[in-house]
Amino acid sequence: MSGRAIVIGGSVSGMLAARVLADHFAEVVLFDRDAFPQTGENRKGVPQGQHAHALLSSGRQVLEQYFPGFKDELLGQGAIRGSYQSVRWFDNGVYHTRFDGLEALLVSRPCLEAHLRSRLAALPNVRLIDRADVESLAAENGNVTGVNARSSTGETHLHTADLVVDASGRGSQSPAWLERMGFPRPHEDAVRVGLAYATRMYRRQPDHLKGDLAVICPSAPPARRGGVALAMEGDRWMVTLFGMLGEHPPTDEAGFLEFARSLPAPDVHEVIALAEPITELIPFRFPQSTRRRYEHVDRFPGGYLVFGDAVCSFNPIYGQGMSAAALQATSLDTCLRAGDAALAKRFFRAASKVLDGPWTMAVGGDLRYDGVDGARSAMLKFVNWYIGKLHIAAAGDPVVARAFHRVANLLDPPPSLMQPSIAFRILNGNMRRPAARH
Repeated sequence: MSGRAIVIGGSVSGMLAARVLADHFAEVVLFDRDAFPQTGENRKGVPQGQHAHALLSSGRQVLEQYFPGFKDELLGQGAIRGSYQSVRWFDNGVYHTRFDGLEALLVSRPCLEAHLRSRLAALPNVRLIDRADVESLAAENGNVTGVNARSSTGETHLHTADLVVDASGRGSQSPAWLERMGFPRPHEDAVRVGLAYATRMYRRQPDHLKGDLAVICPSAPPARRGGVALAMEGDRWMVTLFGMLGEHPPTDEAGFLEFARSLPAPDVHEVIALAEPITELIPFRFPQSTRRRYEHVDRFPGGYLVFGDAVCSFNPIYGQGMSAAALQATSLDTCLRAGDAALAKRFFRAASKVLDGPWTMAVGGDLRYDGVDGARSAMLKFVNWYIGKLHIAAAGDPVVARAFHRVANLLDPPPSLMQPSIAFRILNGNMRRPAARH
């Protein structure tokens, strides 16, 4: 281990990148423009942190790999251990049947980030510097050699590095910085979804939902509305309602309640009609999913990588962002262990393979809606039809339900749902379609 690595951005993806780099560099410095908040408080630079989040099983496994004991430590701070036996999942007019074998961990994004930050800061070769805004890259002979960062005092300083990783999120300045250095911008794939959220916390009582810990009601065409209620630490419900393509949930109490009543399943409304609200209603908007195709760029500077949401930001209703970043972290680790020759090319190719599955799932789901622009191939139309039939079969078949949720948790690849044994079960399940009841 030698040299210094710099990470731009202190989100979950930035901290994961820093953790991996700590195994390969003598010093790792992470810069973030925000002031790091106290435990339980949301970070200004993560507006979505005040809304429902999912730490998928794949992401949780990666966190446990790089921070042993992480899950148990979160449980000790009030996070809730659950399973899909305690989840109400309503999709395409039916509830998925309950099944065993897949664990869930329910925790708010601020609590998760704060604990991850404390574990990262405890590493002897990692420094976290907040209130430091990286304004530009330093470069020499076509290689990135560091960053120019403005500190909380307003002064700008050069910080040299052997490797700089941009994990600054979907507002990343990397395309503009590359262009200034004479390198091409990456091509961007964008899918406009016009997503809007509204979220509120409620006091959770043991008898709510007969003890279940989560309600997930995704939108399904032609409806554009959905909602979730997730048990959180501190005896709270986090309730997020969302709508696409102009179906925005209101931020007044009566409108919020009525929007919940309009969902295709009654469970979320059942929670908020009885529970005591403990926060104000908070809005959030997400205009589009964006994937920057760095793997297709023919020229790229040495000593530089782009990571996490700065490469690909998904429609957040699918809950894939943190776990996709975690899987990119394992790819980064593998690439670094193979040496630094052609590092950017190798990493972007590896990251692209990681991202293909969740991107295909998210974009394919969005393109079910007529108002979302994008090419709809015959294969995509078939896959969306097939997934609709899968949900119907999942209402009565725990094997089908488990197979779907393993893919949704990024544990298995999407093609696994097409294997003959699952396809037969889906056919059989649709021949005896169940009633749409819990």
